[in-house]
Amino acid sequence: MTAPLKNNRILLGVTGSIACYKAADLASKLHQSGALVDVILTQAAEQFISALTFQSVTGRPAYTDSNLWGAEGHVLHVGLAQEAGILVIAPITANTIAKIACGIADNLLTLTALAAGCPALIAPAMDAGMYFNPATRSNLEILKKRGVVMVGPTEGHLASGLTGLGRMVEADLLFGHIRLLVSSEGILKGRKFVITAGPTREPIDPVRFISNFSSGKQGFALAQSALDKGARVTLISGPVAIPTPVGANRIDVHTAQEMNTAVLAEIQDADALVMAAAVADYSPKEVMNNKIKKGAGSLSLDLKTNPDILGNVAELRRKIQKPAVCVGFAAESQNLKENATAKMLQKDLDLIVANDVTAPDSGFNVDTNRVTLLYPDGRSENLPLMSKFEVAGSVMERITGILSQESG
Repeated sequence: MTAPLKNNRILLGVTGSIACYKAADLASKLHQSGALVDVILTQAAEQFISALTFQSVTGRPAYTDSNLWGAEGHVLHVGLAQEAGILVIAPITANTIAKIACGIADNLLTLTALAAGCPALIAPAMDAGMYFNPATRSNLEILKKRGVVMVGPTEGHLASGLTGLGRMVEADLLFGHIRLLVSSEGILKGRKFVITAGPTREPIDPVRFISNFSSGKQGFALAQSALDKGARVTLISGPVAIPTPVGANRIDVHTAQEMNTAVLAEIQDADALVMAAAVADYSPKEVMNNKIKKGAGSLSLDLKTNPDILGNVAELRRKIQKPAVCVGFAAESQNLKENATAKMLQKDLDLIVANDVTAPDSGFNVDTNRVTLLYPDGRSENLPLMSKFEVAGSVMERITGILSQESG
């Protein structure tokens, strides 16, 4: 699995808002991801949360205005600014937004922000009236024009007791945006990946459908891994309840026909297609308008063959020479290598990822996978049992290598 935040120096500024508790959660998540997190609290932030809280979750010192005139003196802000790979201020109040927009540097955080040349991201938190005040809107526009990334705010219950727009986004979402910003200059920058995930559902009547046990976990992990390398990702997903990786353009589909249409449209300017979805091979010839009532006898369904998506991709690919790399997945219950190899050659794939779905620790509805990578030249790689995120990272490394060869 790719780890874009590992050893990355992140400077987290925290200003005076009740949302400070979310900043502690964010700092913990960043630390757990391997980032080196330095925290600066304003004097107002200390009224809500202590520096000790952040030191406890990051394992690193947390700074306040008292450190500005301490032993390190006025150069502390310069050192923190130069070492930072990204500056995040979450929560950021209307007051601090105004100061940074106007270049006012009257505390350790604003001094450091003024000295920093790294990418910056802010997460506003304030009452709705303050957020919509023309002065705040103008200050935010100034920061956006300078390249500052703004995440949120969202609508919800505010500290004032009112409901409106001004609530800081949750730590998980903010973590995803930080991860995306850090990865934006990755090795796959400028490349478009189309990735499919999950099952398809073929309706029988208004309440029943034909489907399979695919959870979508492997496809979503592949989407995150591609984003971690800087790629633009279109994620075409069947019906699964998994949060979309931040930065991915998600297209929701239900049937194999819908997925076929979406894939053929999206690959025309794509560099790579990764078909991790478990597409139903058959669908009912006739979909009933009303629920089929239970009868005394048995029920027979007349089925038709669904579109061969990878076959259609191969045909289009020969015409337009896009995408440069096409990867398939083969979920097998017997003759793993033989069946997967045959599929790879029939569909003109550059790589196929095969796994035995009868194994209890791989395949559907588990967090781990054990796969075999097969190539058209006869090579094969048996990967050990890994998490699906680790499998995604390994597959993405191979795709990156193939793309490099194609470019060369």
